Amino acid sequence: MPLPTESIGSIPRPTALLNGIQEHAAGRIDDGALDGLYDSAVRDTIERLEAAGSPVVTDGEQRKSSFVTYALEGLSNLGPDGAVIPFADGHTRQLPALTSGPFRYGRTTESYLRTAQQYAKVPVKQPVIAASALSLLYPASGIDGYSREQFLDDLIDGAEADIRGALDAGADSVQLDFTEGRLSLKLDPSGGVLDSFIDLNNRVLDRFAPEERKRIGVHTCPGGDQDSTHSLDIDYAELLPKLFSLKAGRFYVQLASEPDQDRALRVMADHLPTDATVFIGVTDPIDPVVETPEQVRDRILNAARHLPADRLGTCDDCGFSPFGDDQSTSRDVAFAKIAARIRGTEMAAAELGL
Repeated sequence: MPLPTESIGSIPRPTALLNGIQEHAAGRIDDGALDGLYDSAVRDTIERLEAAGSPVVTDGEQRKSSFVTYALEGLSNLGPDGAVIPFADGHTRQLPALTSGPFRYGRTTESYLRTAQQYAKVPVKQPVIAASALSLLYPASGIDGYSREQFLDDLIDGAEADIRGALDAGADSVQLDFTEGRLSLKLDPSGGVLDSFIDLNNRVLDRFAPEERKRIGVHTCPGGDQDSTHSLDIDYAELLPKLFSLKAGRFYVQLASEPDQDRALRVMADHLPTDATVFIGVTDPIDPVVETPEQVRDRILNAARHLPADRLGTCDDCGFSPFGDDQSTSRDVAFAKIAARIRGTEMAAAELGL
């Protein structure tokens, strides 16, 4: 496809898998049975993405309880009172807190990627969590005998291993999920927290060669959970210039749900690095109405008024179910929106002469 188009990551889990997770928690099915349900969900996800014409697929994050917490699986040095993420509708999500050092990833994404590659006939993209999100695990009160500096060194080592493992295993690209970027400006309008997040993520990206960074992207959005966001009210002009200082080759930017899309596009045009590609969101996972291909086409053509078409791609605004228990969007609606994105991107490419 002349204009690249990709999913962001998560897709609602099938009912059979959601039921199986509950049955496993209650001790009514064993690990093998649950693993079979996970495999079936991954296979079905990839088959449906390929049937829609997706030139690149993901596993839909079917095995992740959330886009953040896969890295914490099996860790015993975590407590319950970590950072709270507030959403506009009043509900919250809460991270655990690290209780002792050292910090190590409980799991990396390479195993997810290798499973997806068994079923995929097209390239596979691998989403990973950005180091900045996991930096929130360290408590403000500190940890005796384990400084924040030691924690960050360990975190950077883990984040590098997560990304490198996926690249070395043949991922078409690796996408860093950075939804906390926009949220940081709500929690700290001075921008100091955002600056620290950018610096931390760049410390990770500095460990990769320029050719490798071309295959590493960063995704930003105002969060999406249970049909609500955590930071859509934050001015994009405060985030995007700093976002584009990240040393990545690709940027996946929520746009379909943005109130003033032209203003956001102008900011992108002013700050997008000359060697980077920007994938704009053309479908809104929170909106229950499925976009038409024509709507998608028109959003892309409008973006091409601001951005060079040869550095433009399309995506969904966000994952459809970043937290595994979020069923606010159905699996069928998610795939319908994805199909509209792919068809609309094809239509826009034809009109642009690509």
